[in-house]
Amino acid sequence: MLKKCWRQLKNSLANVSVLTKPNSLAEGAYDALIACDLDIKLQLTNQMAIAWEARKLSLLGSKRITAPNRPGRPEKPDLISPSQVKKRPLTSAKGRLALIHAIAHIELNAIDLALDIIVRFAHIKMPRSFFDGWVMVAKEEAKHFTLLRERLADLDASYGDLPAHDGLWEAASETGHDLNARLAVVPLVLEARGLDVTPPMVEKLRAAGDHKTADIFEIIYEDEKGHVAVGAKWFRFLCNKHGLDPSLTFNKLVAKHFRGHLKGPFNDRARCATGLTPLFYRSLSPLGN
Repeated sequence: MLKKCWRQLKNSLANVSVLTKPNSLAEGAYDALIACDLDIKLQLTNQMAIAWEARKLSLLGSKRITAPNRPGRPEKPDLISPSQVKKRPLTSAKGRLALIHAIAHIELNAIDLALDIIVRFAHIKMPRSFFDGWVMVAKEEAKHFTLLRERLADLDASYGDLPAHDGLWEAASETGHDLNARLAVVPLVLEARGLDVTPPMVEKLRAAGDHKTADIFEIIYEDEKGHVAVGAKWFRFLCNKHGLDPSLTFNKLVAKHFRGHLKGPFNDRARCATGLTPLFYRSLSPLGN
């Protein structure tokens, strides 16, 4: 992997265009997924999306693409246990910087999670609109990461300056064998949590006078509603296809593949707008809130 990352970096310095001509959506998503250089990852993700949306790519090419165990990553940030990640108040400049860095890390993982679902499940029979949805998600997550990386630069910082945890990719590894489990845990648990916590963060950022970061978080919040909706749509589609009750199936899959309870309070209004009703998640919270 290190040798491949070094080759990609040299290619990016010499002629990035050699990395931007996939023969299929699966190949394009794979190339972006394994890219270690962040500029390359972003460029490949965006160019894959443009080509797919212009209907210039087939879903599968002549060669079988196998999803990697882990996505390509730069050397930094250092990955630590979630319990070791320091919590800082948003009233301080260091606290706001730490929050921006943490959300940037989440958005980078979100790019790779969208790419991974394309690569990993490209061979199963799903409508083309299923892949339309995940291409849109990957493109918008790339936009979010770019906005946050630019905001870090405004504050004389860079992505990778602070440690981060690997919990999001652990969830991907846990559900790599089952599309329904992946949809339940990633968009319908992890991304849906963003709908709960982002509005209070925006309020705190505005109270602290950081309106530029708050504006970025509001963009992310609005886009994430669509991402959760994509997950809910296709989770229900698969449940209906196999004669399963969506809420009961969700509860079983989350109990099996997600560690711990779901945390409230829940933003029921935003969740319901995406198709994720309280019947799905309230029984999985110890307080039911």
